[in-house]
Amino acid sequence: MTASPSTLHALVLAAGKGTRMRSSRPKVLHEIANRPLYGWALAALEALNPTHRTLIVGPDWPSSIQLPSGVKQLTQQERKGTGHALRLYRDRMHKPSGWLMMIYGDTPLVQSATLTRLYDSAVAQVADLAVTAFTPDNPGRYGRLIHDQEGRLARIVEYQDASEQERASGLCNGGLMLMRLPEAFDWIDQLSDTNAAQEYYATDLVQIAYRAGFKPIAVPVPEGDVMGVNTRSELAQAEAVMQTRLRAAAMAQGVTMLDPQSVYLSHDTRFAADVLLEPQQVFGPGVEVHSGAHLRAFGHYEGVIIGKDTVVGPFARLRPGTQLDEGVKVGNFVEIKAAHLHEGAKVNHLSYIGDAEVGAKANIGAGTITCNYDGFSKHQTYIGAEAFIGSNSALIAPLTIGEGAIVGAGSTLTRDVSAQALALSRTAQSETEGGGERLRRQLSHAARRKAEA
Repeated sequence: MTASPSTLHALVLAAGKGTRMRSSRPKVLHEIANRPLYGWALAALEALNPTHRTLIVGPDWPSSIQLPSGVKQLTQQERKGTGHALRLYRDRMHKPSGWLMMIYGDTPLVQSATLTRLYDSAVAQVADLAVTAFTPDNPGRYGRLIHDQEGRLARIVEYQDASEQERASGLCNGGLMLMRLPEAFDWIDQLSDTNAAQEYYATDLVQIAYRAGFKPIAVPVPEGDVMGVNTRSELAQAEAVMQTRLRAAAMAQGVTMLDPQSVYLSHDTRFAADVLLEPQQVFGPGVEVHSGAHLRAFGHYEGVIIGKDTVVGPFARLRPGTQLDEGVKVGNFVEIKAAHLHEGAKVNHLSYIGDAEVGAKANIGAGTITCNYDGFSKHQTYIGAEAFIGSNSALIAPLTIGEGAIVGAGSTLTRDVSAQALALSRTAQSETEGGGERLRRQLSHAARRKAEA
């Protein structure tokens, strides 16, 4: 069950300083799987289709950040706690009815299923407020959930404010909250900053609601789903968990990974069935791989489309703007950037192809470079279908090589080549009898004089 679009309002808290991250960037802008932490929280909400989505950020939030369509931004100038953030949000709304779901921008592992369970549990149990709960092996400094003698959730106490008896409870606060509106907006006025941190805690709403005769409940969720990221170490742990999830999803869709632990995916990597990934693959944002593609070991890809039945690598780097059509072969130690290789084209080894279009069944020999940059601007190279580029050629753009043309090995081309033509650009070869021996003697003598000086 998911919430009706007219009933659910979503609030993502992302104003924390993130002091323990030791970074000049706001904590939630750090990434896992090439998506910022807060982006994972927003993505988890999509399945519930909330009416409003609001991200509360701190005063240090960069003005250049563009939020997804439909997400409103609200700045918490004074960071006085989660309850203060709720009050700030409440003051911008006009007492809407329905539900308010509050989640955190630094809990990137939360899944849509968990949020749906939180909502469904509140509806099914006719609750007025629902919070997530989990029971870790080591409760540590988590807030504790406290129930009354009848087993009803009565309050949440933060670790620093808890007594020894309360700390002995193993039921911990998962942080995510769902509250009925407009009632919850009235509870907010009763929040106090009389606590160790001198902040307004959203968790105090549980006790306020309980004392007022409303019904708060705890909803058990997996510990991993509510894992917060506060340090670089926790960021790495979250990355590892997310990579495991992404790999499992890819393999379930028909991707073969010879060594899954060595494959690093982006949140938006897209695979068709029957793709084969050898070990040591890194996928940046914006990669699409079609069926039958074989990506050999040690590949790096970002912003590329890899066509059906292509073979890439080993040791290949494909950069943004690259498109490989069906049956293309890209070999070892090849780098391609902003280039379109048409069906059956081959760049088998030791080449750089940038800002180029390579026609169908063209063959690019080893060591070929498209010289696309003059120090100020990038220029295009066009290579026609079935053209043959000999090894160690330098193609100085802008340049067009016609269909079926042949470029002799070692050529440096500065002018266009006609279709079916043979292009050669080499200096005349000369030979001096005994010259090699004399040169060695001269160099050896000079080296000795230098060493004796």
